[in-house]
Amino acid sequence: MPEQRFDAVVIGAGPGGYPAAIRLGQLKVKTAVIEREYMGGVCLNVGCIPSKAVIHAAKTYEKLGHTEDIGITIQGKPALDMAKMQQWKGGVVNKLTSGVRTLLKGNGVTIIEGSATLAGAGPDGHKITVKGKDGAEQTIIAKNIVLATGSRPIEIPGFKTDQKRILDSTGALALDHVPPRMVVIGGGYIGLELGMVYAKFGSKVTVVEAMPRLLGTMDKDCVGVVERKLKKMGVEVMLDTKAKSWEDKGDRAVLTVELKDGKTATVDTDVILMSIGRRPNSENLGLDKAGVATDKRGYVLADDHLRTNVGGIYAIGDLIGGMMLAHKATKEGEVVAEIIAGHKAAFDVRTIPAVVFTDPEIAATGLTEDEAKAKGHDKLKIGKFPFAALGRALSVNDTEGFVKVIADGKTGELLGVHIAGNGGSDLIAEATLAIEMGAVADDLRLTVHAHPTLAEAMMEAAAVALGEAIHVINR
Repeated sequence: MPEQRFDAVVIGAGPGGYPAAIRLGQLKVKTAVIEREYMGGVCLNVGCIPSKAVIHAAKTYEKLGHTEDIGITIQGKPALDMAKMQQWKGGVVNKLTSGVRTLLKGNGVTIIEGSATLAGAGPDGHKITVKGKDGAEQTIIAKNIVLATGSRPIEIPGFKTDQKRILDSTGALALDHVPPRMVVIGGGYIGLELGMVYAKFGSKVTVVEAMPRLLGTMDKDCVGVVERKLKKMGVEVMLDTKAKSWEDKGDRAVLTVELKDGKTATVDTDVILMSIGRRPNSENLGLDKAGVATDKRGYVLADDHLRTNVGGIYAIGDLIGGMMLAHKATKEGEVVAEIIAGHKAAFDVRTIPAVVFTDPEIAATGLTEDEAKAKGHDKLKIGKFPFAALGRALSVNDTEGFVKVIADGKTGELLGVHIAGNGGSDLIAEATLAIEMGAVADDLRLTVHAHPTLAEAMMEAAAVALGEAIHVINR
């Protein structure tokens, strides 16, 4: 097959790569995207989207079993059809992934399927070797390359994923049955999201976390709301506990853990979900041959223009570390497209929101209290408004949690917003915009919010921070 030549080639069609390719196409840059497995990446296929579909199904299932309070009686217990749920989830994924293909083609982007390897630079540009699923190879010449190969779950020695006893998030999302018992190793966002799903479906769930608290980067008050819900659901949480080994006993798996005091204990289970973080997909890319620098953990080093140390090679998304979030990768993909097209652009954001789709949800943007103090904000104005005091939350029978606003005590500058509760994933956008624009707490307080809505909690929390609350007592 003759060499193909492009002005830009994006390696990886995930939430960073495909937006980069689409934007490059819009900017009339001759572009190809190379994808070896999932069009739309892990996020659309086996991550963000299918997990939220399953989370929605689990929450609906749980709510159907508790409708008596609002005057709705359901005869008998709701039935769970895992096969049908998986079929529905697959339909959601297929709609989105087929949409990605349509958008790429509609913007003039060439789609190449196969595994890409950097093969050095020549007088005409960077050389890429692509090996298709049929084993055939072709050579691509690109003036610019965007590395967007994402990340994968970390495995620990002795816990090799087989998607039978030892699951990763992909396996957990594909189960066609509800395991009677599940151990989740890792109390981060993926582990808790999926652990709560299966607890709602009826599994006896145990969470094993090596650190002294769950969700270590999130606001402690918000985490406390989720911890109370876990306890209410019967989920056992083992903190300061390390997974050491496991044995397959035929009818069960037996996990051995090391407790805080150094003693060991065992836990019987049916499946073990590994969820201890992710690592970059930087191997087998030919980075050494191309001279692209990485750190000791394998992350590609890039500046605020997403440039690597090699001219014409850029990197984005999970591959360069930082907050490993789809929306961060998307923003970086759009920025790098502008740069390659010759426009002035840089990845320059004040805050990136983060959401944990537990029940209730946790959403955060900006600084926590501890981070604000560490950055020299010695005086803070903090306001918390509980959803239990909000008419909309009461009227939809979902009152757990609060909105918490953190502002500088001297200037009133909005520093951070943290939400635990129904709809937090949607509410956090307003707070992110406010921080990005340099808003002060008064801006949130004085903005008229529609009534009755959950968004009123944002206005009310700002009012609490300023000592001007109407619907709770000022202290």
